[in-house]
Amino acid sequence: MALTILICKIMSIRKFSVLAFAGAIFLSASAYPAKITAVRVGSKINISVDGKFFTSYIFSEDEKYPFFFPVNGPATGVSVTSMRNSEYPHHSSLFFGCDLVNGGNWWQEGLERGRIISVNPEIIKQGGDTVIITDECIWSRPGAVSPVKDRRKFTVTSPSKDIYQIEAEIVMEMLTDVRILKTNHSLFSVRTAPDISVRYGGTMINAEGLKGEKETFGKRSPWLGFYGKRGSVTEGIAILQHPSNPWYPAPWFTRDYGFMSPTPMYWPENDKDTFMKKGTVLTLRYLVLVHTGDPSQAGVNDIFSAFGRR
Repeated sequence: MALTILICKIMSIRKFSVLAFAGAIFLSASAYPAKITAVRVGSKINISVDGKFFTSYIFSEDEKYPFFFPVNGPATGVSVTSMRNSEYPHHSSLFFGCDLVNGGNWWQEGLERGRIISVNPEIIKQGGDTVIITDECIWSRPGAVSPVKDRRKFTVTSPSKDIYQIEAEIVMEMLTDVRILKTNHSLFSVRTAPDISVRYGGTMINAEGLKGEKETFGKRSPWLGFYGKRGSVTEGIAILQHPSNPWYPAPWFTRDYGFMSPTPMYWPENDKDTFMKKGTVLTLRYLVLVHTGDPSQAGVNDIFSAFGRR
């Protein structure tokens, strides 16, 4: 009788241990992807990952164009981007614009020279493992025909505690014949925080392992990023180009002070300009990775491969 009771107790303990182990696995597996939330506050949409503030999509009437700022790292909670720098203050964190479009300027200071106006920013999805924001923008300039309108879709996810992602799809439609003179100021861009820039001890690297401005400037590469030590951890940011993009892989305009942009308009085929007829539609897709560790530790190559298949 005593032996029977002992055996039952042992089996009960083993059953509890198995259930506890299975429960731990379930909790671990269900912790990610993270819960992403978004809320509109005035002229911005604030996005949080598991209750931690990540970024804001800002579309104020006082700004040149919509942009994301801050873009906080997953480990430190400190932005990996910057804005209003004394050197090139028109660099607004994570942004999309272009200079020298039909005589206008949708990049540098001066709203009278051109402004990308957010018409209809909306939160399409939030509260699960994904936030989706859409927007419609008009490229406006006083006294001139608007050359471009664009539709934007931003999908924010966090597949692990060490990675935040912003997937961008920007569809540009030419409202008239458009001529963009050769310019280094074009399309999707990031101005990094100083502490991860090469100038202040960080590292810039592309998919081929080339480093720094001297090795990466003008080179075609699927992705490029910056990373650096921030106290006891390493954090970084990378832009990945989708293989379906026109000009893929676009050559990179890079600066050691902390700037990167896949910029086809600086290397036009005729070395003078890029021309697009009225009605031309361009679809541009990018994936922004904000990560802990260096690109190898973050698995950027594998993430790019998966992104390219979508």
